[in-house]
Amino acid sequence: MIATYNTNVGDVLMLITANDKGEKVNFERKGKVARVFIEETGATVAWNIFEAKSLLANLSGNGQVVLSSDDIETLNKELGKSGFSDVLVHDAQPKFVVAEIVEMEDHPDSDHLHICKVNVGFADPVQIVCGAPNAALGLKTVAALPGAMMPNGSLIFPGALRGVQSYGMLCSARELELPNAPEVRGIIELSSDLSAGKAFDSETMWQA
Repeated sequence: MIATYNTNVGDVLMLITANDKGEKVNFERKGKVARVFIEETGATVAWNIFEAKSLLANLSGNGQVVLSSDDIETLNKELGKSGFSDVLVHDAQPKFVVAEIVEMEDHPDSDHLHICKVNVGFADPVQIVCGAPNAALGLKTVAALPGAMMPNGSLIFPGALRGVQSYGMLCSARELELPNAPEVRGIIELSSDLSAGKAFDSETMWQA
């Protein structure tokens, strides 16, 4: 689930729970809560919580926000109060993490893409398709996992590149809008001492 709050559009917290994949959506509103759903299937893809600061006083800023388990409990109470039976699930998994490329092979339908198996701290490596020229076995870098929002507002969902499944993306410093990001193409190269799966902290882990 991706939580975003933007005071430029009012006191509204948006919770994105699924990828609508460009399908036509509609909404139903009850009280302070609006459910956004795919018209054809009725599947819920997002929630809009109006007058959000009356529920979560600490909300601030513009962009992605991190919700605590207490925040989720408060929001679930509001959903129930508004007549919805759905239950939001707290997701404590960091979305930008240290990642290590543990396997890599060429994409069969591309002259520059690589199919990487990446250790992101899970029980098993995940598969991420990457086109960075500096991708290499053993490289420690930054992975944006499903549920991440990039600084430009784009959302990360599982998908496919040229027919090959990709669980997230490996990030460049420019994509993360880090200070003094190099102009050359390539994913971030982190210290080999960092542990895969650890939440990425740009202040302590990044240097141009």
